Amino acid sequence: MALTTEDLNRLLTDATARIEDVVALTQRICAVAAPTGDEGERAAFVAQLWRERGYAPEIDEIGNVYVRRGQQGQGRPLVMLLSHIDTVFPATTPLKIYREGDLVYGPGIGDNSVSVASVLTVFEMLDAYGWETPVDLLAVANVGEEGLGDLRGARAAVERYREEIGAVLVVDGNLGSIVNVAVGSKRWKITVRGPGGHSFGSFGVPSAIHGLGRIIAGLAALQVPKDPKTTFNVGMIEGGTSVNTIAPRASALLDMRSINPQALDTLVAQARTIVEQRAGSGLQTEIEKIGDRPAGKRGEDDELVRLAVEVVKWIGYQPQCVASSTDANIPISLNIPSVCIGVTKGEKAHTMEECMHVAPLGKGLAQLSRLCMEASALVASRQP
Repeated sequence: MALTTEDLNRLLTDATARIEDVVALTQRICAVAAPTGDEGERAAFVAQLWRERGYAPEIDEIGNVYVRRGQQGQGRPLVMLLSHIDTVFPATTPLKIYREGDLVYGPGIGDNSVSVASVLTVFEMLDAYGWETPVDLLAVANVGEEGLGDLRGARAAVERYREEIGAVLVVDGNLGSIVNVAVGSKRWKITVRGPGGHSFGSFGVPSAIHGLGRIIAGLAALQVPKDPKTTFNVGMIEGGTSVNTIAPRASALLDMRSINPQALDTLVAQARTIVEQRAGSGLQTEIEKIGDRPAGKRGEDDELVRLAVEVVKWIGYQPQCVASSTDANIPISLNIPSVCIGVTKGEKAHTMEECMHVAPLGKGLAQLSRLCMEASALVASRQP
């Protein structure tokens, strides 16, 4: 169905009326711990929320929660909505959730509890209107987006429905931003090993820590392009057994990123040479791949990107097309029309002081509802 001016006004009015419902639902979701790799409790809770709304959710073997809205015919095209349920916080983190005026605080409240709550609410809205989409909508509350989760939930969902997907809407981030460029990353654990020994009695024996230091110094001296933006960082180091022991082992975690696949490949090749050659005589090095997020881009002239820009303008925001690392990396890298959009503004993500703004939620919900309808129509128009 084509949305009329009356329909669009109804979306804005109804979405605004549902703000407090979304806030309450967001807080309930946030109160269930979901560290990356241990999302089972939250997955079960989200599945129950879907059942309460009359749907029959499925939880797959890794913890993704799937709900399909539409005719569900075999081979029928679909628009996939991805909203990740995992957080960066350990299971032992105190989940203190509270509100102060327009701000709601809680670890993971904006990243990404509010997105999951918003997808649930958008389906409620469409059901209340009796609006059917020309292709199915598939909501996926997915695992493994944060940290070393390596986008495994998005990978599994896209792989499972690859032949049916016409477009992907990822719900994450800040309202007004449209992620159309996927920042790719390669992550390694670099380990250096040597014979070890006493710091005085075995002086001269090669130290794994010294070798790792030479590798890190070599990496730090690398020159990378500013355009396309390409970066690297050694984020953690460990090793050794005592102050007077020549270290038999040392390791570091290396993160390499770029918006351009070729630039990222070049950086990876340079880093590999340094790791293999700079440790020093008598030491062995090993590279373990711990993360691989593909890069890619949907141009600003892409039909889905243009649609997202139009909808952001419709709610009164100035759209910004940006590059980021999100679940959208997976479909973008596979040349599937995809964007990542947010439903409100957030602050201090990945900290204990994380918070989200309440007031923008009405426009965020209206934006997502309209995108579901019109992205579905766009996919249908491409069918033979």
